Amino acid sequence: MKSILDINTTTELIERIKLLKPTDKAQWGKMDAFQMLKHCTMSEEMYQGKTAYKRLFIGRLFGRMGLNGVLKNADPMKKNQPTHPDFMVKGSGDFEAERQKWIALLQAYQQFQPLGFVHPFFGAMTKEQIGQYVYKHTDHHLRQFSK
Repeated sequence: MKSILDINTTTELIERIKLLKPTDKAQWGKMDAFQMLKHCTMSEEMYQGKTAYKRLFIGRLFGRMGLNGVLKNADPMKKNQPTHPDFMVKGSGDFEAERQKWIALLQAYQQFQPLGFVHPFFGAMTKEQIGQYVYKHTDHHLRQFSK
């Protein structure tokens, strides 16, 4: 399965991100292109330990099962997956600055060393699980905007 920890996979994703335009329309969901970029940068900052979010009660019950379901094979993530409330982005901002921030965060995975990371829904995740999930999450949102 692909992982953001692989430099070739990171390069592939960055090339797809470079194709995004502020006017691109989502194939599903409610986010516009800027909101998707911001959602993804917030996600990378969480995985890289720059921000933390409170563990959701429902995640304590079903998080491990959800993670295993997403990572069980190389299939893309399903459309319209639930989003943690803190990751729902409203409004607009500087599209190009957010794109460059996302690219830099993805490149930082080449030196990534998680220290006891706990996802607010999935719970504790290994470095390998984070690498695979970040790839799938990034791919999911690029597919959302046909990239």
